[in-house]
Amino acid sequence: MPVVLDPDAAAVYKAFQEAGRPAYETLTAAEARAYYAQARFATNPEPPELARVAPLSIPAPHGTIPARIYVPKEPRLKDGLAPALVFFHGGGWVIGDLDSHDVVCRQLADAGALMVIAVDYRLAPEHKFPAATDDAITATKWIAANARELGIDASRLSIGGDSAGGNLAAVVALAARDGDGPALTGQVLIYPAVDFAMTHGSHSEPETSVLLTHSVIRWFRDHYLNGAAGIHDWRASPARAETLAGLPPAYVLTAGADPLRDEGDEYAARLKQAGVGVTYKHFPGQFHGFFTMGKLLQQANVAVSEIGAWLKALG
Repeated sequence: MPVVLDPDAAAVYKAFQEAGRPAYETLTAAEARAYYAQARFATNPEPPELARVAPLSIPAPHGTIPARIYVPKEPRLKDGLAPALVFFHGGGWVIGDLDSHDVVCRQLADAGALMVIAVDYRLAPEHKFPAATDDAITATKWIAANARELGIDASRLSIGGDSAGGNLAAVVALAARDGDGPALTGQVLIYPAVDFAMTHGSHSEPETSVLLTHSVIRWFRDHYLNGAAGIHDWRASPARAETLAGLPPAYVLTAGADPLRDEGDEYAARLKQAGVGVTYKHFPGQFHGFFTMGKLLQQANVAVSEIGAWLKALG
């Protein structure tokens, strides 16, 4: 599929190339995390002002899962309780943390007039699959069980994430549907990774190997999975689930210059075929990762605004 980057996206891509940053696959995981953490200062927009942002510690079998709760100035209260979005950050299950996605969580809380709880799940290769999925499921269940104490309306609980975080959100939705989690109002899947087979056309098109290159995806995969068997496990590849019926309404976002484009598009189509309500938004001139770059890419702020409106429409 021919891909032409929007002028601002092309300018950002050119700047990244000229900066001479080393490819993640040439670094250790720790080095890659440091580079990723630094990039946010150049790309993240000014965050909206919120009523409260506070750390949270979620108990887990291995100890605790760090989290962060965001409370907007004017949440949509019912009986004193607000809707909430549990958010999982992207970063290939290897990089990223609460700080890398702090601004976008603030934006979503403000745009959706709801509370956001960001979950800092364990990362690979120190903690391989299924550690991240276990943490995502554990955190979501705990948040639902303690919703009232957190000021959250458990009947208006959604999940979401970008890239690897979109993968985790899709997995949590499947687990919850099958009884391992609470009833969910919606799922926000921002250019999600849903099939580790990586056989869709967009995984081999030269035009999609932008920032998230074809080689770095394989680096992420090899750090995260324990071997080829993991490809077929729905907890790693939610597209491998036997059925997508019975899942909560979904907002699915894809980008044109993204290796994950085709699997995200297909997942949205399969959700719709299974009777799930789907809002699908494609940004043809953007690349993978644009969502957090609102300082440089106006389409990122458009996406945040549209997702906020969609979350409001859920009730």
